[in-house]
Amino acid sequence: MSVTFKEHRERVESGISTKKQAKRSDLSYMTDLPPEERVMDPTKMTGLALLQAAMAGKIPPASIAETVPMKPAAVEEGYIRIVARADERHLNPLGGVHGGFAATVLDSVTGCAVHSTLGAGTGYGTVDLQVKMLRPVPKEIDLIAEGRLVYASKNVAFAEGTLKTAEGKLLASATATCFIIRPTEQPQQ
Repeated sequence: MSVTFKEHRERVESGISTKKQAKRSDLSYMTDLPPEERVMDPTKMTGLALLQAAMAGKIPPASIAETVPMKPAAVEEGYIRIVARADERHLNPLGGVHGGFAATVLDSVTGCAVHSTLGAGTGYGTVDLQVKMLRPVPKEIDLIAEGRLVYASKNVAFAEGTLKTAEGKLLASATATCFIIRPTEQPQQ
């Protein structure tokens, strides 16, 4: 179950600080920062700052990270590396890892690579995702996914991603096109 940023802020402000008290997606119990430093407004953060805060456990992860276990391992402008793990929830009827697992992970890293370059209040959405499955995705082992920004203009960005084993075997690759959602200025009243 995911929590909204408002719920997360309320929990932090109310002093929830033990793992038993917190929901799985509330990572406030994992940091030594005082509660006032853990409360952040994602609408006022750059994409890079937001991703770095999520990686540091200062804000809850995106709810998709519960469905498809993903954890950021490195993030910088135009680049992200995450660790992902397929489990019994991600199997197709034949017992193999469903292709949607790799597609979801690759959509996440390509989107995050784009997001890491955006200013505060600016969003994005995937327009096109092309995934090439190259090998079967193993279950119950940590996999490394990387996303890199290829090009960005005012309204569109392109990124590429890979999904590999820890030993470096390429399992799947992807390219993504994202549209950029710029904040609109509100008229003065």
